[in-house]
Amino acid sequence: MTGALAQFKALVGRELRTVARTRVYALLAVGLAGLVVALVAGGGGGQTGYLPAVVDLLLPLELVVPLAAVAVGYRSVVDDLERGELAVLETYDVSPWVYVLAVYVGRAALLAAVLTASLLVSGLVIALASAPDTTVYATHSGVDSPILWGRFLVLTVLFGLVMEALVVLLSVAARSVRAAVVLATGGVLLAAAGGDALIVVGLADGWLAESNLLSALAATPNSAYRGVVFETVIGVAAAGESGYAAPLPSVLGLFGWLVGSLAAATLLLSRRHL
Repeated sequence: MTGALAQFKALVGRELRTVARTRVYALLAVGLAGLVVALVAGGGGGQTGYLPAVVDLLLPLELVVPLAAVAVGYRSVVDDLERGELAVLETYDVSPWVYVLAVYVGRAALLAAVLTASLLVSGLVIALASAPDTTVYATHSGVDSPILWGRFLVLTVLFGLVMEALVVLLSVAARSVRAAVVLATGGVLLAAAGGDALIVVGLADGWLAESNLLSALAATPNSAYRGVVFETVIGVAAAGESGYAAPLPSVLGLFGWLVGSLAAATLLLSRRHL
């Protein structure tokens, strides 16, 4: 166990050094922060308050966060495969789960930092640009609050971590960098939009009952993220606004995608005899 922990720390350090030396990630951070601020300003939410800004950002971030996860992680494993580093690591008896978890932690840390910084900057813009009454802390329904913005930030980071786990899985599955780009982009977009489309088709065709709708929404990452934001951020500020999702099953669904993706990546990598 001590040896595995030492290997894990060394591999995480390697991933963090890699992302620190890669200038494109700094550009990604600046670009994402600029995009989020532009969406807040362009939608008018920044001048109105935190909750209107959440409404403005929710749907765009359902697409932007998965694409950011792809940008951060699509080469994470396939680069090691192409350079022969996986074969070298095999000689050091590195377990597949240690390698996958270390790669994920290194890349997820970067994505979490980028998302957190982008939303903190946007929150500051809202605080400076919005009307004075939007800075009042919420103590009852109907009042805007930066605390709600903080909840939105945490849920968005969790969504990003889930998408990053899926990207790592797809990077393990790819055989080349070019294939990794196609597979990761297509995979996260399918996970992001395919679940919603399947639910709509199920309701239309009748094989998904309305009584099972909340469970179905909890099972797909985008709809789970959206539903929890509605329930714990938007809905709490408006009396009687609830029932968009089942919060606990939705959070469990997100963690299920995260753990399941990493477990599948470990299993797949083990078949390559790491």
